[in-house]
Amino acid sequence: MNRLPQISDSELEVMKILWEKSPLTSSKIIDKLSKTTDWKPTTIKTLIRRLVKKKVISYDNNNRIYYYYPLMDKEKFLESKSKSFLKKVYDGGLKAMFAKFIEIEDLSKEDIEELKSILNEKND
Repeated sequence: MNRLPQISDSELEVMKILWEKSPLTSSKIIDKLSKTTDWKPTTIKTLIRRLVKKKVISYDNNNRIYYYYPLMDKEKFLESKSKSFLKKVYDGGLKAMFAKFIEIEDLSKEDIEELKSILNEKND
């Protein structure tokens, strides 16, 4: 499995926006992030430049307007981060992690039924 580039929590916020909708200009990214963060536009542009340098996002230049889009697949990223978390925190023990999350979370009957359904599908 190819290793995905490391991205910071701040860079991840940019990625979430681009995974939700892309391509977007830096102005649109700044507009969306300004609603949820107190970051300055220069900070956000720096994050965008870092992600381009890491080859996690790219852009198309249309009449000197840059439209950014993700190169990193969201599902591959989530899979990689989940496996890394499982290995780092639970020594790869999925049952231990699952049991801990069930223990600490308030699950509704619907949540429990959905989890049962997921496990049953996995068992088929």
